[in-house]
Amino acid sequence: MTGILPTEYCCPLCESSECEPYFEDANRAYLRCGSCRLIFVPPTFWLSDAEEKAEYDLHENTTDDPGYRNFLSRLTVPMLEKLGAEKRGLDFGCGPGPMLSVMLEEQGHRVELYDPFYANDPSLLEAEYDFICATEVAEHLSDPQKEFSTLFSCLKPGGWLGIMTKLTRDDRDAFANWHYIRDRTHIAFYHRETFSWMAQCFNAEEIFIGSDVILMKKRGQKFSEARSM
Repeated sequence: MTGILPTEYCCPLCESSECEPYFEDANRAYLRCGSCRLIFVPPTFWLSDAEEKAEYDLHENTTDDPGYRNFLSRLTVPMLEKLGAEKRGLDFGCGPGPMLSVMLEEQGHRVELYDPFYANDPSLLEAEYDFICATEVAEHLSDPQKEFSTLFSCLKPGGWLGIMTKLTRDDRDAFANWHYIRDRTHIAFYHRETFSWMAQCFNAEEIFIGSDVILMKKRGQKFSEARSM
């Protein structure tokens, strides 16, 4: 056991100081925010950038893997239902094998690729998009407030943000035995209420699909106006 559950940290998403020890295992401690319900791992337990990338390099998701295509279809199918023809999008956190962009481009859309390790072009985070996809990305974010703020600022009014990440439940025992927390690159775990908080914060509407897909539509107001309200 770690023997220490830090309590001095604010929530990395909503910045609330109402964070309490939630769980600890042999490797890490986990805190839960009482405001947005995010469960997060404090920085002292994070992997280094080199260690994190080494873990990602082990992934074997290729563009000709039908199983991986089927997995991603849980996001692409409902996303495509929301899009018209020939939209411009961003695959945020695309990884080394960007199958999702291939699937969307097959349907006539243009998709840019961004990843801090494999496609690090910061200029792409200054452009505007009709849609943004982040599959199996949210759980890796060390600064979700900053990252989601960036994504919503890049999203055009009326645009869609599609997220795929496993959601937590109100069950501490289930969390303790959850395979998702065994991956040490996973440092943020979201509840349905977390995304409801985000929808209010970023002036969006949320739709939950199954157990791990969330679509968020940015309302017509410009991002800067919504944040100043």
